[in-house]
Amino acid sequence: MPQVLVNIRMDEDLKKSMEHTCRSLGMNMTTAFTIFAKKVSREKRIPFDVSVDPFYIEPFENEKDATEFASYYSRKLLHETR
Repeated sequence: MPQVLVNIRMDEDLKKSMEHTCRSLGMNMTTAFTIFAKKVSREKRIPFDVSVDPFYIEPFENEKDATEFASYYSRKLLHETR
């Protein structure tokens, strides 16, 4: 199957840290991202928990705002994973 180029932007320090970790595991970043992509495609989910640290988010003023936020991002996530 033909391969395509995928560009990813990330913090320079994060990239260096990931390269170091990948080398320690005997692979490069391309292999690591390919493993991740195959697992996501096979399982139809992010293969680890994704959550928001409450320390870094502003609380919602009311329940209606929180519900609208959750509904919007749930629909967006469902649309992106199809």
